[in-house]
Amino acid sequence: MEEQGRGVEPFSIIKRAKGFVHAGRGIWIFLKTTHNAWIHIAILVVAVIAGLYFHISYLDWMLLVVAAGFVLSAEAVNTAIEIDIDLTSPEYHPYARDTKDVAAGAVLIASISATIIGVSIFGHYILDLLRQI
Repeated sequence: MEEQGRGVEPFSIIKRAKGFVHAGRGIWIFLKTTHNAWIHIAILVVAVIAGLYFHISYLDWMLLVVAAGFVLSAEAVNTAIEIDIDLTSPEYHPYARDTKDVAAGAVLIASISATIIGVSIFGHYILDLLRQI
């Protein structure tokens, strides 16, 4: 256990609350500056509407929440990395490009994973609808 006399500040509810304010500002910046976030959110809205329409199970809702959180978190981290790279390396550098590409690749991995989850949740419902046509 850490001692307070060694540079560790005591717990402060005010500082914790300020942390939420800063996080909220970060989410606002993310939504304001990242067009891909709006694409992910639009897909999420469609998935939520489909989930309500098809009355998906509690487990499927949880999978949907985890998948959406995973994709949006990956996109937010990608945005933070891009902002940092643009600040610290305004000139072209191959390492800066590689860093941005790896971060974008992480978003792609998250999106593919979420797509697989979405197909596993909604695929049979959609096939049933198509068979009725």
